[in-house]
Amino acid sequence: MSIIPTDLRNEMSRSYLEYAMSVIVGRALPDAKDGLKPVHRRILYAMHELGLTADRPFRKCARVVGEVLGKYHPHGDTAVYDALVRMAQDFSMRWPLINGHGNFGSVDNDPPAAMRYTECRLQALTTDALLQDIESDTVEFGDTFDGSQQEPLVLPARIPQLLLNGSSGIAVGMATNIPPHNLGELLDGVIALIHNPEITLNELIALIPGPDFPTGAQILGISGIRDAYTTGRGSVTMRGVAAIETLEQRGRPDRDAIIITELPYQTNKAAMIERIAEMVNERRLEGISDIRDESDRDGMRIVIELKRDAYPRVVLNNLYKQTPLQNNFGVNMLALVDGEPQLLGLKRMLEVFLDFRVETITRRTRYELRKAEERDHILQGYLIALDNMDAIIALIRHAADTPTAKQELISSYGLSEMQADAILQMQLRRLTALETDKIQQEHEDLRAKITDLEDILARRERILGIIETELAYIRDRYANPRRTVIERDDSELTDISLIANEQVVILVTEYGYIKRMPVTTFEAQSRATRGKAGARIKEDDGIQHFITCCCHDHVLFFSDRGVAYSLRAYQVPEGSRAAQGVPIVQMLPIPKEEKITSVLAVQGFTDDEYLIMLTRGGFIKKTALSAFSNIRANGLIAISLEEGDELRWVRLGRTSDSILIGSNHGMAIHFKADDDQLRPLGRPTRGVRAMNLRNGDELISMDVLPSQITDAVALAEAEGNDEDSEEAAANSQGPWVLVITARGMGKRVPVSLFRLQNRAGMGLQALKFRLDNDSLVALLVVNESEELMLVTNRGIIIRQRINAISIQSRAAQGVRVQRLDEDDAIAAVAAVPQILDEDEEDGDGINGADVANHGDSGDAIAPDVAVNEESPE
Repeated sequence: MSIIPTDLRNEMSRSYLEYAMSVIVGRALPDAKDGLKPVHRRILYAMHELGLTADRPFRKCARVVGEVLGKYHPHGDTAVYDALVRMAQDFSMRWPLINGHGNFGSVDNDPPAAMRYTECRLQALTTDALLQDIESDTVEFGDTFDGSQQEPLVLPARIPQLLLNGSSGIAVGMATNIPPHNLGELLDGVIALIHNPEITLNELIALIPGPDFPTGAQILGISGIRDAYTTGRGSVTMRGVAAIETLEQRGRPDRDAIIITELPYQTNKAAMIERIAEMVNERRLEGISDIRDESDRDGMRIVIELKRDAYPRVVLNNLYKQTPLQNNFGVNMLALVDGEPQLLGLKRMLEVFLDFRVETITRRTRYELRKAEERDHILQGYLIALDNMDAIIALIRHAADTPTAKQELISSYGLSEMQADAILQMQLRRLTALETDKIQQEHEDLRAKITDLEDILARRERILGIIETELAYIRDRYANPRRTVIERDDSELTDISLIANEQVVILVTEYGYIKRMPVTTFEAQSRATRGKAGARIKEDDGIQHFITCCCHDHVLFFSDRGVAYSLRAYQVPEGSRAAQGVPIVQMLPIPKEEKITSVLAVQGFTDDEYLIMLTRGGFIKKTALSAFSNIRANGLIAISLEEGDELRWVRLGRTSDSILIGSNHGMAIHFKADDDQLRPLGRPTRGVRAMNLRNGDELISMDVLPSQITDAVALAEAEGNDEDSEEAAANSQGPWVLVITARGMGKRVPVSLFRLQNRAGMGLQALKFRLDNDSLVALLVVNESEELMLVTNRGIIIRQRINAISIQSRAAQGVRVQRLDEDDAIAAVAAVPQILDEDEEDGDGINGADVANHGDSGDAIAPDVAVNEESPE
């Protein structure tokens, strides 16, 4: 025994590299030519050798597995049987290559029966499109593992099988994951490539729009498909097919249910149902009352019953987001090209297949030409023998033995050994006149065939024409319609799709805590009651901002430094009435020295709407709302401020609207928001003077009046009906200016009693205070159909109807709207808009009835109502 010193590093590197290449080439990656891995190729070839074609009886799978193991594949029987089973599963292969008889598993991941129970045979497509002409020297053969037999290195595939059924595998340091496609689309793509080798990817995608999964379902968007077809890598989003239906019990509609009829490719149905049930039990999925599987041999049907108060579309979106009902197929089109792994795009993959078909047709034509020439060579010998029959018969009769006769034939008539052997083996019946004519005709036919075959080999266009004819035949015989629907809408499912657009209340305290609550938390109460606690407030904390909006709205936060921040309303954490909320600094990048002074909710950023901003120092300006459509994460400058000034109020308005501003001493000024009084300015500007204040007075409120109210005021003023009297107030039909004081007094004043003035004036008296040390805290425009929500410094919230508050003149003292403790005061006031019951779908697919029942506003909120207010420090 000799010992050879070897460097361990080099030995490990060499050995591991050999192992890696063996796995890559011999196990894990398919060949781009026939789309098969070695185990699949060996199974199909063994079945072909056993004669298990589509028109023959089934044979036991154990017989096939044994044949494959004994001759070609020296591995475990489980690996071979698993590969055979997969090629027979109609939910795994877009076009199964094997016809299975028995239990071959299910989409519930049920295992197949043992191989001794199941039977199989080849599908007709497999015989016609993968194994046809394999005996015609169309592909290379190599030695089997023991060198005793030969096996094909690839199959003479007539279709792009790699794309038809796809492939997946993990090698060493690389992997492949190719989705299945539609047969008819693939063949149309190859035919188009034949006609135009310079075809663009867009033209190919028009013919092959995307994968076609055996389980159907949907593909969302085409960007992932385009990436995969361009680079070989991409992510395709798959989504199951689900519909919302109303189940009937005892002949009447009972409740809504989500019916799932198709699942994404490779999704385990039983595991998905189990996952949904677990998430429901863990309260991670809301609105589901029951789940059952009603699938049968006619198709899939998963029924998910919903609770009566559930939003079907929201529940379905959550199923898409959190369960395998929607997932991604990571495309990685890696395959072997001439024994080397290559990442292939769609066109390159079709080109590799087409080049292989050209090679296959060329080899088959050469094989047929060789056979035809050999046969014609024999026939030529027959014809020579027939012309000299008597002499040849005499020569054979006088020859001592067969070798002598053969040699004399060769030397006397110039025959080859092959021709001489054929003449010696000729039967006497071939000497008849009829047989002679047949030989002559066969010779002439062969000469014509040889000429045609030589022409095929000489002209590539003839080969491409043959390929096209074969493809068209397979397409016409086997192609079937697409199962997977490609949704052209490339919008991704975002968080907003999972949230019901309910009407909510958002509160911000002086210490910077924020929370969101449904409006339905506070039922309407009678006037002058104490109300409910809306937040657990610290001893020295109080409610500062209080707005009503909808979950899908953009909530804009404006700081005293004139910086704007933005959140979606649903992103504000929801809390109970007793909850304190979360620090707003956890949600927005607000510096410690900065304070939120105004909060505003908007549905969208348009060019014809403006943000009207008012500072504590009395400067006002309007800036187009569209200028705030892209607020950065760290905020956006909204206004330029003088030293010591603060941005305090921001409202939404139009040029045709008017502005009502109130002061702490009960004064109010009303002027138009048109360009004459208030021209539009950019974001980093200061604005103009809004109101002239007396000593000790300060601004406390601003509201924007819609154009129809402004026009009504102007008409009343023109008619001289602006007298501040109880009679004018009593005859008013609204809208009104709601006036609320810190001590809980309030009234409704007709808007017409606040005549239009010029900007920067002193204004009019809005209220005569009844109580000492009282002050004005809110001045906003309301309608009779709305409700009022008031918040105190101690966090007490009361909700009452607007029409419960008396209508009085500007000089009246008002009535008590909320009872307050001695150390408490009104901090903020907001109007809750009336929700319209319109029988139409909103943006989330919820109809008007759903809006009325659940508070989902959509577009039903009256666009001209101000819904937020805040108090001064």
